[in-house]
Amino acid sequence: MRQSNLFGKTLREAPKEAQAISHRLLLRAGFIRESAAGRYYFLPLGWRVHERIKQIIKEEMDRVGGQEMLAPVLHPLQLWEETNRTKTTAFELMKVKDRNEAEFALGGTAEEMFVDLIRKFKLSYKDLPFNLYQFSTKFRDEMRPRGGLLRVKEFVMKDAYSFDRNEAEFKKTYELMRQTYKRIFDRLGLETVIIEADNGYIGGEYCHEFVFPSEVGESKYLVSEDGKYAAHEEMARFYLQDKNSQEKILPLKEVTAKRGPTMEDGVKFHHLPPFQQMKDLMMVNEKNEMILAVIRGDLDVNETKLLRLTKSLTLRHATEKEIKNIGSWPGFISPVNLSKKVKVVADNSLRTIRNAYTGANKKYRDLLNVNIGRDYKPFLEGDIAQAQAGYLAPDGKQKLKANRGIEVGNIFQLGYHYTHLMKGSNFIDEEGKEKPYYMGCYGIGLGRTMAAMVEKYHDEKGIIWPETVAPFLVHFLPLGTDEKIKVAAEKLYSQLQEQGTEVLFDDRPDKTPGEKFADADLIGIPLRVVVSEKSLAQKSFEFKNRGENRVELVPVGESLARIKSQSQIIKYD
Repeated sequence: MRQSNLFGKTLREAPKEAQAISHRLLLRAGFIRESAAGRYYFLPLGWRVHERIKQIIKEEMDRVGGQEMLAPVLHPLQLWEETNRTKTTAFELMKVKDRNEAEFALGGTAEEMFVDLIRKFKLSYKDLPFNLYQFSTKFRDEMRPRGGLLRVKEFVMKDAYSFDRNEAEFKKTYELMRQTYKRIFDRLGLETVIIEADNGYIGGEYCHEFVFPSEVGESKYLVSEDGKYAAHEEMARFYLQDKNSQEKILPLKEVTAKRGPTMEDGVKFHHLPPFQQMKDLMMVNEKNEMILAVIRGDLDVNETKLLRLTKSLTLRHATEKEIKNIGSWPGFISPVNLSKKVKVVADNSLRTIRNAYTGANKKYRDLLNVNIGRDYKPFLEGDIAQAQAGYLAPDGKQKLKANRGIEVGNIFQLGYHYTHLMKGSNFIDEEGKEKPYYMGCYGIGLGRTMAAMVEKYHDEKGIIWPETVAPFLVHFLPLGTDEKIKVAAEKLYSQLQEQGTEVLFDDRPDKTPGEKFADADLIGIPLRVVVSEKSLAQKSFEFKNRGENRVELVPVGESLARIKSQSQIIKYD
């Protein structure tokens, strides 16, 4: 490719709003340009990298029996209504109508489409398992797109959907996909942390994210000191240390408590440790049901865990008026003698304390010596506690550390969620009976993966692309106007093309050597080859690997073979 013909220009400076390193460098180097907020053009250089990433993903998916296909981008809205996802997505669903007033969703993910496809066929257990995948444009109406390709409204995703006969068989598929994703990111040179995560609106009981550690990432997670446990902050578990569960249980007692409404006010008034106080959080779900989350006073409620445990679609904090309407008082809420209209959800930590203190559902009245089981019986009991850095990991030995990163991939267990909701999503088992498929889904955002690679592979001069995804293998720079330089440059360029080496030939006559070097460093192609008066005087070309300082003089007669040997290391299909 002659650089004089290459569409896209480099920039001296990135726009002020570009804060992430990857955003700045991809803009400056001519890989992307913004269209509207959260939507980007991939320019020729950027698309070449995008397609290199795609090829690696495709090779690994095909290797384990994945089958590539393509679903329509416009999804009939009635499919999303079947699964109630017109109301439950975590992103604002984008909709369009055609000339016949038929409604469609712009796909943000494609579970319904693939289930609808499968139920058009009469398959049996003999056809299972199978895994279908696509590279498809996705639309998510993000409120605050940021970081260039890190959070966008429109992007290409590799999304895959597996169909198994039951959970036992699915677990084999899930593990296979975990290993496949690890190979993909290893080949891309991204050391990812596999963390337990919440699958939110997509459904299912468990999932994992593949996260590249980076301060610009939005995934906040906790990891044990030995790295054996890692989980998103929304899902992280920790070891619950016993506090005073061996104490003798004392009689329940109601007292006057002229204090403020905060937890700190309760500690100061009663002169008792924070852990012994009960923290009460009144919430309201999408059905307008009141839910009281109760936890040990030195811990915080994790609202994502609470959402999952109560199987709610949404939760919000109750208003003061709503709290008073059920016979309680803000700042003095208690699960004891509370209205039966309220569902009490207790955290496991309440089993590690005795003789707790809390409000009495009346202003300026508290209860002492409150004990779970005796004084109140929760509707649900489970883990709704927020893990924090410094807490012990679930094994009780290692401390948790806080970290953040870029989510580049995820794998989800969907189970029967979609196949139960979408009628007819069944296969025929050995006995001739209809059974629902057991599903999983698996996603990789290609643009975000590209951004993560730039976050890792760069220096103060620009991008340093790994050879596996670089837009070209060689950046060839002739310096000077002497006819001998032009002849030598054109000859090597022709030879490189003939042998199939992908080369960007900087033939721009209006650029100084300094400008050419600066652009080469900014664009980040792995091998820079220079021909100049100085090099020809020594019958050589200058070779320099991007990211290294060493410049090597390679005899003209050996240059073609040297480049060929290096290009054979990388397979560009």
